[in-house]
Amino acid sequence: MPRATWTWTFDLPPSELWPVLADTNRFNEAMGLPPYVLEETPQPNGTVLRRGKGKAAGFALEWEEKPYEWIEGRHFRQAREFTKGPFRRFGPIFDLESDGRGGSKVSYALEYEPLTLTGRLFGARLARQAGGVVEKRILEAVAFAKGERATWFDIAPPELPEGARERAAALAAEVDRSPYGNGLGAKLADFVLSGMATDLAHLKPKKLALDLKVPQRAAIEACLAATRAGLLAMKWDLLCTNCRGAKLTVSALSELPRGAHCPSCNIDYDRDFEKNVELSFAPAPSVRPLGVGGFCLSGPMATPHVAVQLLLAPGEKRGVTVDLPAGSYRLRTLHPGAFVDVEHRGGAFPGVRVTDKGVEALPPGPGSGEAGTIAFANDASFELAALIEDRAWTREALTAPEVISLQAFRDLFAEATLRPGDEAGVSQVALLFTDLQGSTALYERVGDAVAFNMVREHFALLASIVRDHDGAVVKTIGDAVMASFGDPAHAVKAALAMQARIVDHDLVLKLGIHAGPSVVVTLNDRLDYFGSTVNMAARLQGQSAGGDIVLSRSVADDPAVQPLLTALHCDEESVALKGFSDPIRFVRLRTSSPA
Repeated sequence: MPRATWTWTFDLPPSELWPVLADTNRFNEAMGLPPYVLEETPQPNGTVLRRGKGKAAGFALEWEEKPYEWIEGRHFRQAREFTKGPFRRFGPIFDLESDGRGGSKVSYALEYEPLTLTGRLFGARLARQAGGVVEKRILEAVAFAKGERATWFDIAPPELPEGARERAAALAAEVDRSPYGNGLGAKLADFVLSGMATDLAHLKPKKLALDLKVPQRAAIEACLAATRAGLLAMKWDLLCTNCRGAKLTVSALSELPRGAHCPSCNIDYDRDFEKNVELSFAPAPSVRPLGVGGFCLSGPMATPHVAVQLLLAPGEKRGVTVDLPAGSYRLRTLHPGAFVDVEHRGGAFPGVRVTDKGVEALPPGPGSGEAGTIAFANDASFELAALIEDRAWTREALTAPEVISLQAFRDLFAEATLRPGDEAGVSQVALLFTDLQGSTALYERVGDAVAFNMVREHFALLASIVRDHDGAVVKTIGDAVMASFGDPAHAVKAALAMQARIVDHDLVLKLGIHAGPSVVVTLNDRLDYFGSTVNMAARLQGQSAGGDIVLSRSVADDPAVQPLLTALHCDEESVALKGFSDPIRFVRLRTSSPA
């Protein structure tokens, strides 16, 4: 098959080049290719036939989209089989290797097979032209990776609706007027107007924080404020548990179903509030409309948790050289079937045997599982893609439990609730309960009006401390506050700050904290928590003498909490609590003398 090849050497290691050079979605957008969608048709054997249509270089194209093959950090390739256009097959082959001196050798090739007379006469020229554009983009991407450029690529500005820039400027000013804008309105507006569609289709605030060099909470709050202003729109993505793609997206939390179907993996999957419900954002269409689809729907960076993916013909056996670090992995295929979970401690890695039922692990042996070599074998009667994936979920995702434990979300989107009768489980939430000691006597001592203002100021103080520690006030009950945190250490730090600052308000605060599993429900038109973790936290607050902090044993034993306790006086106690059969052990932190 004819091939055009380019090679370069760069003074960056493969680990720094792979993330920028293997981002095929971004490269295709920079090359001016249009976005596309795939028609996905399940086949009797469980695989999925993916067919696409598009236009490039003036040619109308129709093709079958074959799965990419890649080895993370080293190699990728893809071949499309065309039924319309100048080529029968056309696709890239990319190789990346260390040069032994801290740099890298990069090889990029385009393989093509003519389909029409145009392809036969001009195939080499068309391939060279395409490769020339790729070379330009590779050099730009490497310069970006080296910090020599502020942006990935030099690309033409997007077409915007009439008045979009003026509208964006006005909305940016509104973002900055919000207490949650964090001065990021102009930067967000500029990103929306000039950023790549690849970044904007599912704008991830945690990644945005890295790009803008601001704290994560500042970026998340700014995105929420921009949504309230109308610059951005919310996208609640229900990610496929297999490919982790956003196969179902809704605009409101109340519209989230309990499960969905992934046409790419041909599986049904359930909703897991902690893992596969993610909040992302996109530009408001009145400011920056985005096309439907993507520029590359199956490249290595589309599923970065997949370390190895091979497309194997029936009966094919292949060995790949890759040394996977220790960790938790899963062996599976792209079609529904059995999978194998592997706890890899380094050294030899199991081989992978594919059948029409799924995957089996091969024990280490000659050519299979030797250190640095993994053997693959397809014993099915049809072509299959075999995968080795990292089971850890990305930390860039802004999960639903994180969102609802942010004060900005609670304040800006108080109406955002689950639909009636729906509920969602979370494996851990840290709940903090407060109450004022002697509030009745306070009203008698200083009078109703003064006492009311003191209590109101105390609510504002506690709310600001909760926000500063990445938490959210769930509700107030009389003089009491219930707050939630994603991290027990954040809850303890907030409690310490509350006790340190409340003394200036001539008030005495009782505090209790517990962390554990809970159920998220809609109660009184607000998101709330329900279950024994809530009851325990409330009961522990009742054990507070005032001026102290009562922690459940599980919170005190948390590895991130223990360093916070070393300089404090801690008493271990136990008590029988209503609703719990056994005595409850807890830790009392003495932060000041009780009133």
